[in-house]
Amino acid sequence: MNLRQFHEIRLRDFRCFHEKQKARLAPLTLLVGNNSTGKTSFLAAIRAVWELAYEQIEPDFRKPPYDLGGFGGIAHSRGGRGGTAASFEIGFSGGRSRPRIEFDVAFKSQAAVPTPSLISWRMGDLWITRCVDDSRVVVDFGSSNGSWRFITDHGFGNVWAFSSFFFSRIRGLIVEFPDRLLKLNGTLDTPSSENLNEFSGLLSRFSGRALSELGRRRQPFASAPIRSRPHRTYDPTRPEPDPEGAYVPTYLASMHFRDRNQWLGLKKKLEDFGRASGLFDEIGVRQLVRMEGGPFQLQVRKFSKNRKKGPKRNLIDVGYGVSQTLPVLAELYRSDSPSMLLFQQPEVHLHPSAQAAIGSLFCETAASGRQLIVETHSDYIMNRVRLDVRDRRTELKPDDVSILYFERDDLDVRIHSMRVDEDGNVLNAPNGYRRFFTDELNRSLDY
Repeated sequence: MNLRQFHEIRLRDFRCFHEKQKARLAPLTLLVGNNSTGKTSFLAAIRAVWELAYEQIEPDFRKPPYDLGGFGGIAHSRGGRGGTAASFEIGFSGGRSRPRIEFDVAFKSQAAVPTPSLISWRMGDLWITRCVDDSRVVVDFGSSNGSWRFITDHGFGNVWAFSSFFFSRIRGLIVEFPDRLLKLNGTLDTPSSENLNEFSGLLSRFSGRALSELGRRRQPFASAPIRSRPHRTYDPTRPEPDPEGAYVPTYLASMHFRDRNQWLGLKKKLEDFGRASGLFDEIGVRQLVRMEGGPFQLQVRKFSKNRKKGPKRNLIDVGYGVSQTLPVLAELYRSDSPSMLLFQQPEVHLHPSAQAAIGSLFCETAASGRQLIVETHSDYIMNRVRLDVRDRRTELKPDDVSILYFERDDLDVRIHSMRVDEDGNVLNAPNGYRRFFTDELNRSLDY
């Protein structure tokens, strides 16, 4: 049903996660837990390791909407004599088929900036690692049939990435500098053409399988917890997605003016959600000047119970729930949205009925083939997801939902991976899960 990009995330000494943590990811993953337990950091780790693995770029841990600071703010700190960890690790398991890709990276500080020092890939019996230190780059590569090491000076390492360029680059280097290629499971002083062919064959096998799994995919969309404020009048800008959704009014207006059929399809989806959530019954774009590129307004209106149309109201004159939800809806509905979406608190400013409606929309989106990872404090989203799975409202199956509970344990945080069964019950819940709600209920019964 769903070609899940990430099946598991691994963390060690990353922010509040000291001991190695493993978390199961599904087509729809919900992150729950108290404030300041690492849920935002977890989302930042997903995007960072995605950038390094899929785009071969060193991740920027300060890029919006996540600003984790420099190395000292990211590596786990015990405070006082406990000190700060010398490195931190992030890894994932993913891919469309078996064997899955296993990717891990360790970061060290370079001028206070987190810099990859050890990168490791594994696919079945094929593996490759790249280790960078102050003076050299060491690449180890092999399979169950043999392993090799290529050592070169640090200058080459600055341009090496795990991509088609990397594989072609290393092939060229072993031809140019064969004396730097060593066989790890046997002595080899001067590689013969047969040895070089064997190494090149292993490299080709790995590159072909890895690149077919990774493909070309758009970077995950990451939303901010607080989104753009509504305006009475908008001037068109470039509709490039941003974490706070400032692009959404221009995106809607460009659809309205330039592609009528696509706009009507999007308008219907927005209005279907508006009615299901109780936010609005109709949404439209009002052009203020009869020219393309002129100022415009966004308007919504509600109908009465007997479908009598009320007045159109400017977006700024209705509750914040509409303007805070539109950026979430735009990314869920737009046809060119990436296959992985990272959301923070989509329930902000929403009534419980609207929170439940967005939970159903998450189920529909995950069932259609995209991976959603949602940080939320909303019981209404949680309950709607459980009920929709139980009632089979979509093709989303129990195994397609993961609930990650972040629980503080002294100076550390532990991630508990929980599942949902066919009846919508949460499985594998630790004792601390929902303790606050139980305590409040007991207090109310004692009163």
